[in-house]
Amino acid sequence: MEAFLVSTGVVALAEIGDKTQLLAFILAAKFRRPWPIIAGILVATLVNHGFAGALGAWLTTLFEPQTLRWILGLSFIAMAVWILIPDKIDADESSLARYGVFGTTLIAFFLAEMGDKTQIATVALAAQYQAFFSVVVGTTLGMMIANVPAVLLGDRIAEKLPVRLVHVIAACIFATIGIMTLLGAGERFGF
Repeated sequence: MEAFLVSTGVVALAEIGDKTQLLAFILAAKFRRPWPIIAGILVATLVNHGFAGALGAWLTTLFEPQTLRWILGLSFIAMAVWILIPDKIDADESSLARYGVFGTTLIAFFLAEMGDKTQIATVALAAQYQAFFSVVVGTTLGMMIANVPAVLLGDRIAEKLPVRLVHVIAACIFATIGIMTLLGAGERFGF
């Protein structure tokens, strides 16, 4: 349960102001059809985070527990720093309209998530908790918590959300997880 809750919370916070949330705003404004957009986000996130979770689980087989602890701890601290850097959306990620609303959202979100903060976080969380299903479901739920309101409410909430404060809170959570990992909090998981 801890893996699910931490994964959900961390990704929901990390996603605020992220380029995929900006993409959700753009798609909602462009198409004005929220349900195919939401479905595209869900499918793209499940597939993307499924691959990321599998990679995280696989990494636990490659490294000794002590080495993995250092890799994960430093990765979480790096995520804390990275989350404080504002994202920008690439113009080509929102120009896929020829695939319809669902297809455009699916392709754009999948590509936007490649190497994104939340994908890297999913890899690290899956390796940290060794709970593939809980982490993937949690990170996917976190993405949906952040992006569904962006699709449904669009610009009405974008201007009222203290994005910088949310990023600082998420960075503090990532840093805390990283420090706790370095200090041995993951020993119950074998590293």
